[in-house]
Amino acid sequence: HTHGTYTRTTHTQGAEHTMSSHKAIEGKKADKVKVQRALVSVFDKTGVVDFCKVLAELKVEILSTGGTAKKLKEAGVPVTMVNDYTGAPEILNGRVKTLNPHIHGGLLAVRGNELHEAELKREKIGLIDMVVCNLYPFEQTVAKGSDWDTCIENIDIGGPSMIRSAAKNSNYVAIVSSPDQYKELTETLKKTEGCLELAQRKKLACAAFTLTAKYDTAISTYMTKQLS
Repeated sequence: HTHGTYTRTTHTQGAEHTMSSHKAIEGKKADKVKVQRALVSVFDKTGVVDFCKVLAELKVEILSTGGTAKKLKEAGVPVTMVNDYTGAPEILNGRVKTLNPHIHGGLLAVRGNELHEAELKREKIGLIDMVVCNLYPFEQTVAKGSDWDTCIENIDIGGPSMIRSAAKNSNYVAIVSSPDQYKELTETLKKTEGCLELAQRKKLACAAFTLTAKYDTAISTYMTKQLS
């Protein structure tokens, strides 16, 4: 099974343009997916300890980074550091922590697809079933009247990348992008012994793309104002 494309021809001002789109990649259908590994990396740590305690009780392996990992460890939640999991160090003052095939491969793999599963096996990449992530406070940084360089440093890169990878693969992966979602998910996970249904994963994905769209709009609006 490989990526295929279909082509569409459009005519603009007399010129002919061919546009290609990826076809859906074949994989297994999965309504309920049991969360066995979760990646947790949040700026707003409200409620994250209690939520991760529930995950730990359900025998979910928790991967984490930086301040989030520190807070979870202090609360007695078992954590695997992302750099230990990937074998790659956190670099560039934390600008690069999770941008790694062991993270994004584990999030984006289509389950039941022979090619994807063979590549995961070859590269020794494990699946990740849930991402818990919220973003650097770009808008708050701007609102405080911070200078250009400070605002730019508060543009989250790894967070939106993880959120988008998980949301794109909501057929199998759950993306938790707000502390407001913890309560409902805690209730569901306890009832289902750690499983989430496709409808719920799609709803979470929609919320996640809404978040990243607003986030990028805020950055674009700030830059436009600064440059005008």
